[in-house]
Amino acid sequence: MGLGRRLYRGEIDVDFVGRWKLWYSLSGFLLIVSLAGLLFNGLNLGVEFKGGSVFSFKAQTATIQQVRSSFLDEGVHQPIVQTAGDRWRVTTEALDTAAVTKVQNGIAKDFSVPVKDVDIQSIGASWGGEVSNKAWIGLGVFMLAIILYLSMAFEPKMALAAIVALIHDLVITAGVYAWSGFEVTPATLLGFLTILGYSLYDAVVVFDMIKEVTAKLGTTSKQTYSMAANNALNHTLIRSLNTSLVAILPVAAILFIGTTLLGAGTLKDLSLALFVGMIVGTYSSLCVATPLLVTLKEREPKYQAIARRLASTGTKGGKGAKSAATAKG
Repeated sequence: MGLGRRLYRGEIDVDFVGRWKLWYSLSGFLLIVSLAGLLFNGLNLGVEFKGGSVFSFKAQTATIQQVRSSFLDEGVHQPIVQTAGDRWRVTTEALDTAAVTKVQNGIAKDFSVPVKDVDIQSIGASWGGEVSNKAWIGLGVFMLAIILYLSMAFEPKMALAAIVALIHDLVITAGVYAWSGFEVTPATLLGFLTILGYSLYDAVVVFDMIKEVTAKLGTTSKQTYSMAANNALNHTLIRSLNTSLVAILPVAAILFIGTTLLGAGTLKDLSLALFVGMIVGTYSSLCVATPLLVTLKEREPKYQAIARRLASTGTKGGKGAKSAATAKG
């Protein structure tokens, strides 16, 4: 509780910027693992993107293994079994009319369900490809709009740091989907766009404070850019953590309670993206975007001169600031 009170009052000074090597190493590791998952496992695209058939029916006493076995017995390869409320939702590869009828009859026989109560939805591969293209276009337009906004709201180096943080969040979230095997649906893409907006908001809040604090730095300043940026980051820390906690709690409830206890399987496609993205977005705004901004800014002669002057006068933090500026320059 003591730590919580001190954090809330802003009495804790965390050296986020000074630990840039730790954050870069951690982010590098997460990005490598995520890219490996995307390369070797790939994304488990839903039927909306790659085409296929979806069977929906009620069988309250059935188990996942029984439903999967029923489809395998009818010649279906790798059926994806999910629950949607009180119904089973099974996604298969694209099936012709005869195969669909065979599976439908098999479900009716195995689970004592009337044939007419087995709902079938077939999506062609061409339609799925069109959905995929529109999804990529939508993501591209969104990223372009973000870049334009950042370019107008901030100086180029701030905009670059924020964009790198957004890409960082997107890749890691996609990597979680690749390794977990969760199905990527249109709801997942909505989740991706939401976390990009959330991550952008968090970065803008932090950068606004940094811009305000560092605007006062001059040739006689007693702070380096690193020190000023770190102070600004600590001033926004409790706000970032509170915002993240308030946003993550209901998403966690949907992901862990809704999908396990209530059987709301269709919600996990959206909630996983939001849950992972919000956590990574908070981390990146604090530990990726700001250290990267400092790395870029401390290459400027103005801020290198301040660091050298403070180091030469033995000012507290001056030597560390000078060594950091040298390492980053």
